[in-house]
Amino acid sequence: MTLTLNPLGCEEGKPADRSAFSFETTTRLPDSAAGLGRGGKRYGRTGIIHTPHGDIRTPAFVPVATQSAMKAVLPEQMKDLGAQCLLSNAFHLFERPGEDVLDEAGGLAQFMNWDGPTYTDSGGFQVLSLGAGFKKTLAMDVQGMKSDDVIADGKERMAFVDEDGVTFKSPLNGSLHRFSAEISMRIQHKLGADIMFAFDELTTLMNTRSYQEQSVERTFRWAKRCVAEHQQLTQTRLGKPYQALFGVVQGANYEDLRRLAASQIASLDFDGVGIGGAIEKQLLGQTCAWICDEMPESRPRHVLGIAAVNDIFDAVENGGDTFDCVAPARNGRNGAIFTRDGRWNVKRAEFKHDFRPLEEDCDCYTCRNYSRAYVDHLLRAREFNGFTLATIHNEHFFVKLLDDIRAAIDAGYFDEFKRETLARFYAHGSRG
Repeated sequence: MTLTLNPLGCEEGKPADRSAFSFETTTRLPDSAAGLGRGGKRYGRTGIIHTPHGDIRTPAFVPVATQSAMKAVLPEQMKDLGAQCLLSNAFHLFERPGEDVLDEAGGLAQFMNWDGPTYTDSGGFQVLSLGAGFKKTLAMDVQGMKSDDVIADGKERMAFVDEDGVTFKSPLNGSLHRFSAEISMRIQHKLGADIMFAFDELTTLMNTRSYQEQSVERTFRWAKRCVAEHQQLTQTRLGKPYQALFGVVQGANYEDLRRLAASQIASLDFDGVGIGGAIEKQLLGQTCAWICDEMPESRPRHVLGIAAVNDIFDAVENGGDTFDCVAPARNGRNGAIFTRDGRWNVKRAEFKHDFRPLEEDCDCYTCRNYSRAYVDHLLRAREFNGFTLATIHNEHFFVKLLDDIRAAIDAGYFDEFKRETLARFYAHGSRG
C-alpha cells in the first residue's frame, strides 16, 4: 500500500485550503407518491465526497476502526475488501495513546497506515453510553416510561452534562475527564481525520419531551462554539490538510424538533451533516427525510451508527450518503454472519462438518479460502484468526451492499433492487 503522503490543500506554513473538500451529486432518485420528503421528495442519491486523502463514492459504508484499528483486521485487508474510508473514535484515542501522538505521527491515516479518507466522531456519544449506560445505537425499539434519569440495567451513571460540556469517568481507570465543544475540536484537529463531527448531546428515546427540547438548543449552542473553534484552529495550525466539520442533528422522534435542529445546523458554516441520536426503527426513513427537507443538498449527510439491512435501505432512500456501525465486526466476532440470505450464526452445531464457504458466490477473502467448519472451529477455540475471517466477510458484505445500492441508483433500478434484496434477506425472518 502506498500512502497519500501529500494530501490535497496542504502547504507548509499556510492554513489549510478548504476547497480540497467538496461534494458533488451524480444521480438522484426520482420523486414519487410514496416519497417521505416534502411533495413526495426522495433524497436518495449517488455522489462523490472529495477529501484531501482521496474520494468517497456514495452511498458508502464506513467501517469503524475505533482505536485507529479494526479489531483483528489490518488496514491493507480493509482496503482489499473494498472499504473506501474508516472511522475512529475521538474519545478512545484521547484516552490512549493521546491526540498528541497522532498529531506527531502525521494524523490518523498516517498513524494506522491507511491510504484513504478518515472520519472521527466527536466523543459526544459518551453522553449516552456512559451517562445512561446504553450502547451506541441509532435505530432502536423502545418501550416504557419517559424518564430523564433512565439508566440501563446494571450500569452506573458515569457522565454528567452541564451547559459548558460533559464531565465523565474514564471506563479505563475511573479518572475524571472533561469534554466541551472546544476540547473536542482541539482533540479532533490533532487526530487529523478528513471529516470530523461537532460535539453534541446524544439523548435517549426515554428522555422527556422537555429535556429533548433543552438538549436540541444546547447542541445548537455547542455547534456554534465548535464552528468558531474549528475555524480558529484551521487558520492557526499551518501546513495541515483541511478537515471538514459536520454538524449533528438531534431531536429524537419529534418531527418539529428534528426540523428545528436541522434548520439550526443548516444555518451554520458546516461542511456536512450527521444524522444522530436514537430513532425508533419505523421512523428512521421519515426522520432522515425531515432533516433533508431543511438541509442544503450541497452538503453530504452521514447517518451515525446503523447497520441493519432494512435500515440502510430506508436511510439511503431518504438521503443518507455514508453510514458507520460497529455491528458487522462485533457480530462477526460472536459468530453472526451476514449473507444475502439472511443473518445466521456459524457456531451452530450443524456447521461443524460444513465445508462450504460462509456464503456461496461471495468473493471476499474468507469465502474464497476458508470453510464454515473452519471459522466455527476458530471462533469456538477463541483463536484470533476466527475474528479476522468473520470480520472480513461481514465488513465486505456491508461495503458491497452499499456499492450495489449505488450501482442500482445510477442505473435506475433502486426500487426493484430494494424489494428483491429485502425479500431475500428477511425470507426466513432473520435479524439484521
